[in-house]
Amino acid sequence: MTPQDQLDGFIDQFSPRVAAQARAVLDRMRARLPGATQLVYDNYNALAIAFAAGPKLADVVFSIAVYPRWVSLFFAGGVALDDPLGLLKGAGSKVRHIVLETPETLDEPGVRTLIDQALAARAIPAAPPETPALVIKSVSARRRPRRPGLTSGA
Repeated sequence: MTPQDQLDGFIDQFSPRVAAQARAVLDRMRARLPGATQLVYDNYNALAIAFAAGPKLADVVFSIAVYPRWVSLFFAGGVALDDPLGLLKGAGSKVRHIVLETPETLDEPGVRTLIDQALAARAIPAAPPETPALVIKSVSARRRPRRPGLTSGA
């Protein structure tokens, strides 16, 4: 099974609406960042697909997090970004996020400006990496339910 097959299986666990939104967001991010290494973490709380300059967690610039009811775009260095429109949410010491109402949210001028700022601070190569572009980094044995209303997850 390829890493893409595994990722497709992880996404398929979500409702059709959230799965379609996650795939559309991934398509847009992949088109914008063709040189990114994608690191997949199927965690307890969410499925996270990081877009990084290399294969390490320290190389991450953005992450797409897929939850049972929504998809978010996380900025690894979000606390340092200039956000005059107040789009970024979160109170952590480094990371901020935006809930993506639709995949088109990525095209809104304020969001594009934040993405551009993040890329200026930590560039992702423009050309595809020599090492695999999609790496499954971790799969949690236990997960919260991936669809709203379910009571158990695995």
